[in-house]
Amino acid sequence: MRTAFVCGTFLWVAVFVLGMPATAQNSPAGQRPRQGNQPAGNPPQQGRGRPSGPIAGPPHDAHDLTGVWNMRGGGGQGGFGRVDPNMTAWGEQQYKLQKSSNGGQYTLQETNDPVITKCFPPGVPRIYLQPFPLQIVQTPKEVIFLYEYDHTARHIFTDGRKHPDDVTPTYMGDSIGHWEGDTFVVDTVGFNEKTWLDRIGHSHSDQLHVIERFQRVNLNDLELDVSMEDPKALATPWNVHLQFQLHPDWTIAEQVCADNGDFVSFEK
Repeated sequence: MRTAFVCGTFLWVAVFVLGMPATAQNSPAGQRPRQGNQPAGNPPQQGRGRPSGPIAGPPHDAHDLTGVWNMRGGGGQGGFGRVDPNMTAWGEQQYKLQKSSNGGQYTLQETNDPVITKCFPPGVPRIYLQPFPLQIVQTPKEVIFLYEYDHTARHIFTDGRKHPDDVTPTYMGDSIGHWEGDTFVVDTVGFNEKTWLDRIGHSHSDQLHVIERFQRVNLNDLELDVSMEDPKALATPWNVHLQFQLHPDWTIAEQVCADNGDFVSFEK
């Protein structure tokens, strides 16, 4: 039993540090996607690509985002495809200081990636580039995102509250959400400066403001537009488009970075 657990954990780590695309996980926790459950809709896009509206398919509730979703289309060696940010001088300077291992330029011993060396939470939106699924749970007062990666939980309050005036900076920020038609809009502020925007080292400041727009276009497909604004790090907003596939027969597995302290030590 213990041997199986260690081997399984090592496999998760290997997938993470090698920078595989987010769709590389085809059978989490020993499960396989249900045959014939192929996603409908458009092929993966890169960059800004607002959903064009509902896609024909099995009936679904556009306001119901519940389920286990896995990103498809990949991130391109840890980034958001070909969409690069327009950085300020400060942002450029910080980016040059980062040593990402996802592109192969630096080894695990040389990287200063805070996720790999310190087991810090990835932050938003980098969390979507970690090659693990997420589960969305909806309640009357909040929408809860349960990311399989490091058992990260994110609470998006939908009870009409505003961001606190004295918000405490955190890794995942303070999130509030509301519906605009069939689009679920998530507004997040209150980040610390300890995370990267992606897995290749684009940095941000505590002024980061992230807006996510989720739209379930059919039963199996969820589309997400992300807009990142940071006057200190980004000269203009950075917009990216992601797509997710529903896996109704998947469950979220336990994956905890803290068990290993850091990925570098685990590999030794």
